[in-house]
Amino acid sequence: MLIKCRVKEGISEIMQPSGRGYDHGITTFSPDGRLFQVEYARESVKRGTTTAGLKFKEGVVLVCDKRIISRLIIPESIEKMFKIDNHVGVATSGLVADARQLVARARVEAQVNRITYGATVPVDVLIKKICDFKQSFTQYGGSRPFGTALLIGGVDDNGIHLYETDPSGAYQSYHAGAIGSGRNTVIEYFEKNWKENMTLNAAMKMGLEGLRVSNDAELNRDAVEVSVIDSDGFRVLDRDEVNKQLDRLKPLEE
Repeated sequence: MLIKCRVKEGISEIMQPSGRGYDHGITTFSPDGRLFQVEYARESVKRGTTTAGLKFKEGVVLVCDKRIISRLIIPESIEKMFKIDNHVGVATSGLVADARQLVARARVEAQVNRITYGATVPVDVLIKKICDFKQSFTQYGGSRPFGTALLIGGVDDNGIHLYETDPSGAYQSYHAGAIGSGRNTVIEYFEKNWKENMTLNAAMKMGLEGLRVSNDAELNRDAVEVSVIDSDGFRVLDRDEVNKQLDRLKPLEE
C-alpha cells in the first residue's frame, strides 16, 4: 500500500488513497461508513449470469441463463439451481463455488430442523439462518464475504415465499425478483408485467421473457434452466419441457 507525504504550511500530512487500507485482510468501515469488501462482493454478483424468480398461484418459478461461453462445455455440468429440501429451492448468481458452500449450510440447517422438531423448516427461518451466517463473514478479520447472491423460493404452511439474499447478509421478500448482470432490466420488465395469481405456464413464460429482454437476444436453449417449487415439491424441468416453454415465446423483432 502506497503512503504519500505532503508538506503544507510547515505541517507534514499523511495521505492515504481512497478505499486503500479498509479492504485488505479485514472488513472494516472506511471513514465514510462503507464496507469495501462487501461492495466488491456485490460487484462479483453483478458480473454473474442473470437469474430470476416469480411467484405464481401455487408456488415459485426460478429461471436462469447459464451463459455457455464455449461449445465444448457440457451445459449439465454447470449448476445454478439447487434443492435444499423438498419444499425449498435456490438459484444463484456470482461465484458458484461460494454458493455451493451456502447451499450445503442450508441443507444442514433444514435437516437439523427436521430432526429436532420433526417438521420441515419454515422458509423465513431458513433465510434468517443463512443470512446470519453470511453476515458473520463481513465482521471478522481473515475472512471475506461470500461473492454470491441467492434467490430462494419455497412453499410452507405460511404460504409461498421468494427471497433475495445479499452478500452483506441482508434479505428481502419479493413477488418477482432477479439477480446478476441483467437484474435492473429484468426487474423493470417484471414491474410492468407481473400479476398476482398467474398460472405456472404464464409465470415460466414471463421469467423467460425477462431473461431474453436482459440479453436483448434470443436465449441459448442449452443454457436456460427452469425449476418449480410448489405443493408437489422442488423439481427441475427437463430439456424438452424447457424447449416447449421457449417455443411459446414470440420471436424478437429485428
